[in-house]
Amino acid sequence: MSEAGTDKELTELQAEIDEVGQRAAKTVELGRRGFVIAVAVFVLLVGQVLPWVGDHVGWQVLLGEGGPIPQLFAATSTGFGVLASALALGTRRWWLSWVCAVGGWFSFVDGLLAVWSQQSSHANNAVGGGPGVGMIVALVTMIVLGVNWMRTAWSHS
Repeated sequence: MSEAGTDKELTELQAEIDEVGQRAAKTVELGRRGFVIAVAVFVLLVGQVLPWVGDHVGWQVLLGEGGPIPQLFAATSTGFGVLASALALGTRRWWLSWVCAVGGWFSFVDGLLAVWSQQSSHANNAVGGGPGVGMIVALVTMIVLGVNWMRTAWSHS
């Protein structure tokens, strides 16, 4: 084999190795955390069909029934907890793990406000009926997702 052919092969091999390295730098390795996150997303979906506010289940709250604060929690938990998590699990992009981590904690704070709004007096001085079991399931699940996505985002080297 000629020296020019060997140099060309080495250059191609180096370019391929650099490309693989760049691809690996943009992704995260989920391992067992990926399974925990997938199960948590499923639990969050189950929480959407359980009561949140009175007789209204989570998906109804998401569509506007049950008040604005619970609706905000339904939207952020669905957006970050289900959609962004599914996208991040599927693509394993590092930047999406940060979106899920920060969004998960934001949604958790929304969830605390939603629970509080159901335990406090409303504008018409009527005491709320308390949060439904679905809202509590969603709140706990957002804690689990926030912790796992934060650990995943920080694990990237």
